[in-house]
Amino acid sequence: MPRSKSLTLSTVPNLPEIQPGDDLPALIMNALDQDEMSVEDGDIFVIAQKIVSKSEGRLVNLSTVIPSPKALKLAEQIEKRPELVELILEESNEVLRTRPGTIIVEHKSGFVCANAGIDHSNVRGPWGEPEDWVLLLPEDADYSARVLRGGLERLSGKRIGVLIIDSHGRAWRNGIVGTSIGLAGIPALVDMRGKPDRFNYSLRVTLIAAADELAAGASLMMGQAAEGTPVILARGFPYELAEDRAFRLVREKQLDLFR
Repeated sequence: MPRSKSLTLSTVPNLPEIQPGDDLPALIMNALDQDEMSVEDGDIFVIAQKIVSKSEGRLVNLSTVIPSPKALKLAEQIEKRPELVELILEESNEVLRTRPGTIIVEHKSGFVCANAGIDHSNVRGPWGEPEDWVLLLPEDADYSARVLRGGLERLSGKRIGVLIIDSHGRAWRNGIVGTSIGLAGIPALVDMRGKPDRFNYSLRVTLIAAADELAAGASLMMGQAAEGTPVILARGFPYELAEDRAFRLVREKQLDLFR
């Protein structure tokens, strides 16, 4: 008979407001110590993109952005600030879809998302009007995850994984859900092809987006508004830790029927 398994997702409280240049691993471990939380081998830290971007200084004030003619024209069509549209274009490989209020792009990292992942919420800069400040995604979220993993493993003495997540919409379905944009030490995909099912049928096409499944669960615990819990400690992840890249979660263009 199969044994019972469990996956626990615990918020890490007591994190301060993150500032550019902050040492995230040290702040996370200090917050764990304050709440008397321990770290075990195989644990995974799921970290909201926002605090990673803040620590990396990815804040931009829109008043400093000069829109290009292309941004001015597109901004008029989609009814967004030209300065914001300019940043979206700079952060993107390609504009895929537009309508008033919405612009869908392929981000420079390869992910398809709205507004190139640029965000206004829970963002404050050191000067100027609050509504002028926006936050960009990390330049290379996989690299960011590797750096965070190195710091957290050094401070904890444990073998752990790191997952950086953001909230994205999805084709076919309404609403946003936690999605992996960077990872280190955990599998992005788990290939089940060739494995037998309970009736000895060999699976043919089953690829499990394990990182995204964990991202969605952790996002549920983080919340989306004023909760202030951007780090989740996950324990009991049902797959072995492994080296991988988040980009493997992106479907190849030639296989994407909606491109």
